Amino acid sequence: MNGAESLVATLLGGGVEVCFTNPGTSEMHIVAALDRAERMRCVLALFEGVVTGAADGYARMSGKPACTLLHLGPGLANGLANLHNARQAHVPIVNIVGQHATQHLRFDTPLKSDIPAIALPFSNWLRTSHASCSLGNDTKDAIIAARTAPGQIATLIVPADFAWTEGGEVAQISELPAPRRCDGSAIQRAVAMLKSGVPTCLLLAGNALYGPGLAAAGRIAAATGARLLSPYPFARMERGANAALVERIPYIFEQAAALLKEFRQMILVGAVTPRSYFAHPTKQSAPTPPGCEIHALATPGEDYVAALEAVADGLGVLRTSWSARKLQRATVPSGAITMQGLAAAVAATLPENAIVVDEAMTSGRSLMEATAEAGPHDWLANPGGSIGIAMPLAVGAAVACPERRVLCLSADGSGMYTAQALWSMAREHLKVTTVIYANRVYGVLKREFASLGIGEAGPRALDLFEIGRPDIDWVALAKGMGVPGTRAASLEEFVKALRDGFAAEGPSLIQVDL
Repeated sequence: MNGAESLVATLLGGGVEVCFTNPGTSEMHIVAALDRAERMRCVLALFEGVVTGAADGYARMSGKPACTLLHLGPGLANGLANLHNARQAHVPIVNIVGQHATQHLRFDTPLKSDIPAIALPFSNWLRTSHASCSLGNDTKDAIIAARTAPGQIATLIVPADFAWTEGGEVAQISELPAPRRCDGSAIQRAVAMLKSGVPTCLLLAGNALYGPGLAAAGRIAAATGARLLSPYPFARMERGANAALVERIPYIFEQAAALLKEFRQMILVGAVTPRSYFAHPTKQSAPTPPGCEIHALATPGEDYVAALEAVADGLGVLRTSWSARKLQRATVPSGAITMQGLAAAVAATLPENAIVVDEAMTSGRSLMEATAEAGPHDWLANPGGSIGIAMPLAVGAAVACPERRVLCLSADGSGMYTAQALWSMAREHLKVTTVIYANRVYGVLKREFASLGIGEAGPRALDLFEIGRPDIDWVALAKGMGVPGTRAASLEEFVKALRDGFAAEGPSLIQVDL
């Protein structure tokens, strides 16, 4: 057994069964080992930013890591933006990055680079293998690191000669690390705050936003009147009439401050104190009101579900005390395209148990409100803020949950970062319906420029924000990558295109010109 074979066998033994990849010459022995490993599903992407974003989407929906296989430093560098997003989302990913053979590193070859220096800022765990006989153990350690709560990015650099050299050994994982239990005094303080009658909110993150964690939070809110909030940058949220209602803190500072102004107590569950994305010359960085007491019930890496259930027990809340809201299917809209009409169309047509991937940015701000009482669904957002995540995230979510429909909502500007994901959707026959809101502008940048009080944007500044001239033809782009596409010029056409996409056995794309 060579080192590459021990690597792949250890991955499979550790529950890593999907590899998203764009490999190169230095990884050929690992590719050969993957070729012989029938249990490993390999998904090719045409750009490394799709590879890393897809691994993120897979982890969010499966709860376990995929691996990526990347080619040397440049291949890793191409995927860093979505690794940044994944790191901020606290998801588990195992990156396998090829390196030149050790005897070849003394030469100044074209693809030589400092891979550890590239990887370090985007990895929670980093190691370079030093022998074929230890590669299996290195892989085991990478899996354990990735699966350490709340979820981490583990990067293993594999020199080519250790992949092809015999002497590889498969390593077994006997036990995965459990999340830390939160302190009993933190639970007691949270119970006291919730009993005080003072206006209180729970700011939830991680698995407090879905499954048993959200169910416990819903019971607490129903019993105490506390409101459930999420940060604007969240990873995954369970939504719909069967789930407890969680309000998302808005991106815009003034709107966030207006939402939070009534609260005198904030309990953090896996979240951190809210902050603006960027500094402003005349605004504060924190939208929380002065004097608001902020208490960390569970910090990142602690057991959020156990913490919430302990608080519910401390309040004497029965496990069956929360009742679901009534499902209200939205009325199917008609007429001219409007932002509210597009949101209503999504709410009216969204299949039960769907997965919504949201990077609609400026055009999608009314979507979450419109779909709050739709059927059960999961919502994936962008915790890292680096654009170009939506379509890769949808690829990974669809691979993780092939029985579920995925709705991918993207703007044209962010979509162009990783449009190659459409090709992977077609190749893998993924049930993803992609909606492109084509407003031909970086709308967030125009708004940010206007908010700084530095005057009107002139023609040269506007040229850096507007992305027409020429207009991007997304229907033609999709067709070229094997995805059928259509334009929707009215709400009736948009509703029909959504329904057709949700009924299809493969991917589809809808372009909406705004």
